[in-house]
Amino acid sequence: MNRSKQRLELTWIGKENRPRLEPRILLEDTEKSYHAAHRVTANDIFDNRLIFGDNLLALKALEQEFAGKISCVFIDPPYNTGSAFAHYDDGVEHSLWLTIMRDRVMLLRRLLADSGSLWVTLDDNEAHYFRVMADEIFGRANFIGDIAWQKKYSPGNNQKGLSSDHDHILLYAKDLGQWECNLLPRTEKQDRAYRNPDKDSRGPWKPSDLTRAEHRDRDFYPIQTPSGKDVWPAAGRSWSRPPEEIHRLRADNRLWFGPSGDAKPSLKRFLSEVQDGVVARTIWLRDEVGDNEQAKKEAKEFNDQDIFATPKPEKLLQRILHIASRRGDWVLDSFAGSGTTGAVAQKMGRRWIMVELGEHCHTHIIPRMNKVVDGEDPGGITKAVNWNGGGGFRYFRLAPSLLEEDKWGNWIINKEYNATMLAEALCKLEGFTYAPSDSVYWQHGHSTERDFIYVTTQNLSQDQLQQLSDEVGPERTLLVLCTAFRGKSEMFDNLTVKKIPKTVLSRCEWGHDDYSLEVENLPKAPPRDGQPGLFEEEALP
Repeated sequence: MNRSKQRLELTWIGKENRPRLEPRILLEDTEKSYHAAHRVTANDIFDNRLIFGDNLLALKALEQEFAGKISCVFIDPPYNTGSAFAHYDDGVEHSLWLTIMRDRVMLLRRLLADSGSLWVTLDDNEAHYFRVMADEIFGRANFIGDIAWQKKYSPGNNQKGLSSDHDHILLYAKDLGQWECNLLPRTEKQDRAYRNPDKDSRGPWKPSDLTRAEHRDRDFYPIQTPSGKDVWPAAGRSWSRPPEEIHRLRADNRLWFGPSGDAKPSLKRFLSEVQDGVVARTIWLRDEVGDNEQAKKEAKEFNDQDIFATPKPEKLLQRILHIASRRGDWVLDSFAGSGTTGAVAQKMGRRWIMVELGEHCHTHIIPRMNKVVDGEDPGGITKAVNWNGGGGFRYFRLAPSLLEEDKWGNWIINKEYNATMLAEALCKLEGFTYAPSDSVYWQHGHSTERDFIYVTTQNLSQDQLQQLSDEVGPERTLLVLCTAFRGKSEMFDNLTVKKIPKTVLSRCEWGHDDYSLEVENLPKAPPRDGQPGLFEEEALP
């Protein structure tokens, strides 16, 4: 740990290495997109997004459109228990995990609205390291809490030492001062604590302590009960109000001296005056939000041949989304797993984005979401929220890298790119909004009302540049991206002409398609103290 700075920082091997991500475009596969056959309500949501591909590249692809717009991010990343990294030294494993998570959390923070929040489920393997790392990204002041979620009922009798019965849910606000959160609805059990033994016209109430756990001479005095007896605070305590306040409360019939009128007074708190809901606590029991066993039963309904190993129960996500978002807000899960976040968000009237690289995107998430949209999912929170189906989602995959190497090792425009894809990709790369005009051929996008971009694979002549300059006019500017041009582009004050791919070669990492946690994509452990690294053959004698 590096304590040379004022704030605590976590260091690890490779922390200084940061990927230079290519901002890919997203390609919709309409055969996998899905929507209900008809509108169910006037508030049906159809623009939800399921993205298949590496989640780091997907988050980068979303950045231009969604930066500052996501109300709630929930992620359930790999816990780094060792199962996914069985062949790697523990130090390398831990460092790789931290680097992988750091890169994603930084992008997630950019996507969050200023009033938004990040929720992360982890176990004891990495939760505490993640918190120190996330403190650097979000700032310690924006850490809200560590929720203990009871993930199972039966103890793990085969575990050595202690049975691990809970997971951590770490909660960060992007800006605690602006964070918007909702109270949990009051339960019948909580309301039953309010009664009305004295038939007060203001309705049910419950007594609360009128003393404080410290002695103050000013607030240590007798109070006379209706029966005429003087009562005092217990030793070491004092009344929580001064005498004049007690007098006012008594006149307003807000003190309760017991059914016989001779007990120490309590303060009457009326149900009609309490806030409409309760603040969430940091212990969430399985009876309230479900557990792993319940989650597996829910996942089994959509694929009983290949049950997802680590799903989360819908009631758990319902509580998180209730606290952290409102109807119509955007919710994001970049480790979608079995699709619980999307299913719950759809049922609760939130807009959602899910990202998943594994094939269970197709074997688990799509079948599940299709049933949710069709109203054929009776489990989870369906009955609790009276879900009857509706809405839909669009399925996207990441486009291939814009550039590829030819057989001579030269970087060229990827042959899979057509003119439309190329224009959209270069708009994103240059920071322009892709918005092709139906009437003006050179308007493929804009950065302002007067600044435009034109993408073409033509070799432009001086005459063509002159024609473009004349059409753009003196009040507008145009960025021209072409494969080549002849003449002197600096002659035109309203044009900036650049060659592709030359102008973008140094922008980012090209041809890197997978930043995932898959073992086969991880590097070998480096040699240590002159010893061969893992999987390197030692010289035989």
